[in-house]
Amino acid sequence: MATNPTSESRRSTRTAAEVNEEIRALWLRCGGRLSADQRREYQKLVTEWAEAEAQTHGAPTQAA
Repeated sequence: MATNPTSESRRSTRTAAEVNEEIRALWLRCGGRLSADQRREYQKLVTEWAEAEAQTHGAPTQAA
């Protein structure tokens, strides 16, 4: 599947709250049971959410 640069840039500018709403909507649509496609979508959303959180709150520091 080819990536769409416009949708990629839109996705990268969403807030963690916006992505979280999409995650919640996905779970509601599927009734708590993810198909393989939905699981892939979920994983992408979780990654996007984590990146948005890191941008908002700063990336966590790693212990030495």
